Amino acid sequence: MSIARRNPLNSIAAHSVLILYVLIALFPVWVILINSFKARRAIFAEPLALPSPGTFSLIGYQTVLKQGDFFQYFQNSMIVTVASLFFILLFGAMAAFALSEYRFRGNTLMGLYLALGIMIPIRIGTVAILQLMVASNLVNTLTALILVYTAQGLPLAVFILSEFMRQVSDDLKNAGRIDGLSEYTIFFKLVLPIVKPAMATVAVFNMIPIWNDLWFPLILAPGESTKTLTLGSQVFIGQFVTDWNAVLSALSLAILPVLVLYVIFSRQLIRGITSGAVK
Repeated sequence: MSIARRNPLNSIAAHSVLILYVLIALFPVWVILINSFKARRAIFAEPLALPSPGTFSLIGYQTVLKQGDFFQYFQNSMIVTVASLFFILLFGAMAAFALSEYRFRGNTLMGLYLALGIMIPIRIGTVAILQLMVASNLVNTLTALILVYTAQGLPLAVFILSEFMRQVSDDLKNAGRIDGLSEYTIFFKLVLPIVKPAMATVAVFNMIPIWNDLWFPLILAPGESTKTLTLGSQVFIGQFVTDWNAVLSALSLAILPVLVLYVIFSRQLIRGITSGAVK
């Protein structure tokens, strides 16, 4: 039995810290949500107060839905995020399986090379990436964003998944080979179901940065038909006057998909994070 379970004070202290962390993390989200339902004057007069009959207003949501192609921006963000996560998980899992299952010359060096991608920000190569996209005629396309985000997320995916792949029983894989299963069948039918928690962890860690990114959409896909939700929301931020009702409403709507995806992956995420600590 752990010390925290034997000593109630330690348990209370641990839960108090966790509750405090949750409150600090959710406080900005709460402020955005409540102020998105207020009139402009009430946002600055009482930013922490709940909407009242005198301050309640939906003008921000009406502006977002009428001005700008909000649903197009939302669709672009969903396509880019979901497609990027799909390729990150697919190629990351396959690379992790190869590095953990097969021994070949340069195996360790390849793993270290991929780990460099975690330490070196991809934005350092923005100029070279832009030149490559221009030469490939991919500027102002969602494909450009998907390729960049896939490259950005692969190092972390390989790093996390390779550790989980090594924990998969060799007896299980060898039994599949004895039964005549191909390496692809072993990978998709035997290994992937076991490492689902790790894949959920990778998905959550990559999902939020991709969804919230402004840098690459601004540089690679600034066209009206390819704007993401984060970039499209900038239309409400002016040089002299900012429509804070619309900005807060757009942010509130942008939070919803992230929350939904987190709920979908939450159980697998918790299992993936704790599986390395619980033996």
